[in-house]
Amino acid sequence: MNLLVISRHDDLVERLRMAFEGAGHRIIQAGDPLEALAQDAWGEAQVLLVDSGGDPMDGYRLCRLLRGEARVLFRNLPIFLILDHAPTEQDQRTLQEAQGDGFIAAGHTIQQLLNHLGPVLAGSSASREEGQRLPILAVGLHAGLAQKAREMLHHYAMEVHSPPTRNAVEAQRALKAPVLLLGLSAGGVEGALVMLSHLREQGRLPYTILVGQVKHEADQRRLLLAGISDWVQLPLSAPRVLHACKRAIEWMHARRIQTEYESAIHDLRERRSMLEIEAAALRNEVLTDPLTELLNRRAFDQNLDHAVRQWERHRRAFVLVLGDVDHFKLINDRFGHPAGDEVLRQMAARIRSALRKSDLAFRIGGEEFAVLLTETSLKAGAEVANKLRRRIDEDPIVLPAGQTIFPTMSFGVGGPGAPTLSALMDQVDKALYQAKSLGRNRVVVSNEGEYPPRAVSAGN
Repeated sequence: MNLLVISRHDDLVERLRMAFEGAGHRIIQAGDPLEALAQDAWGEAQVLLVDSGGDPMDGYRLCRLLRGEARVLFRNLPIFLILDHAPTEQDQRTLQEAQGDGFIAAGHTIQQLLNHLGPVLAGSSASREEGQRLPILAVGLHAGLAQKAREMLHHYAMEVHSPPTRNAVEAQRALKAPVLLLGLSAGGVEGALVMLSHLREQGRLPYTILVGQVKHEADQRRLLLAGISDWVQLPLSAPRVLHACKRAIEWMHARRIQTEYESAIHDLRERRSMLEIEAAALRNEVLTDPLTELLNRRAFDQNLDHAVRQWERHRRAFVLVLGDVDHFKLINDRFGHPAGDEVLRQMAARIRSALRKSDLAFRIGGEEFAVLLTETSLKAGAEVANKLRRRIDEDPIVLPAGQTIFPTMSFGVGGPGAPTLSALMDQVDKALYQAKSLGRNRVVVSNEGEYPPRAVSAGN
């Protein structure tokens, strides 16, 4: 069986491998639910372990999503939540609401994992099948032949039912046997063809095994075209009968799998579309600053790292602009923090409206902003920064209470060329610091590798 582990507890995953991979089970690891979705790991799993906590989706929420859809692949999937502490009453209630199956401690030893998950991986599916026998309908067989077939197959969890030929259709309607042993004692070839026709009228024809001899090729062809799937000659041979029934079971499973697969593919396409929409919303929530609706520091770090890598591999130019609101503490002290928040919102809106769609704006601190300009030269980047500075300087902000505020911003500008990402940040940050030192409300550009930065443009 496949055990999918969505966890950042690598030591737990290693103990799971040591406990179960030697027995033929497979451990599949994903860092978070979104990564599992990207890997298309869901369809392979027979058991799921997921961290109870997580960002952006915790294990309880994932469990509710899977149970709520009741899809073929998910409705009976055993789901265990991984805890790094003893489960509390609240944990138990939340697990019950999410319809999870239990908890696994992140610190479980190998023996504890074997005790807890061993029955699930090794015995649960077998226990569900215990006591269930595969029904087989026998029609057109002499009583002795039907009894012999019954004795052959009973030991292998198959139950042969041999109603009178006149009651065969009614018996199959109630029994829904997937396998039919069809003899020729009731009407020969013509009788067998009539029986196949009657059974087909009731729905899907069972996997039909003809028992007996048919000499003429024309009759053999008619039987095959009517739906005969296999042939057993007389006298009956136990290995031959078992082999035919085994092939029937494989066919039955193949048909069931095909039906479930087609249904699951349809369901998964719909569910994947929904998950992609939700994942996009979650990514947006995780990477967006709630106050200004600009991208946040996490998104900034990711995109700057990507821009540096593109420069190193393909020489795709970019410009980094760091901006800081001048005397923002005075705004908060004089007008209050709600007014300061409104100033930040309006300044963010002006920054966003002044950029191209391909450019990215971030709020990376309290009153600190960043802009990442793609496919842009250093000179053009300085012009963009100056454009932002003028737009903020020339357009005062009117608060809802009626007060007018005249905020300004200072900017540092830099491009690729520094030996490391942290060196680039330090280089542009020094340019911003110099803009502050020179009187604020100005732009200072730091050329590649040039320390200290060089002022190229300033405010009035």
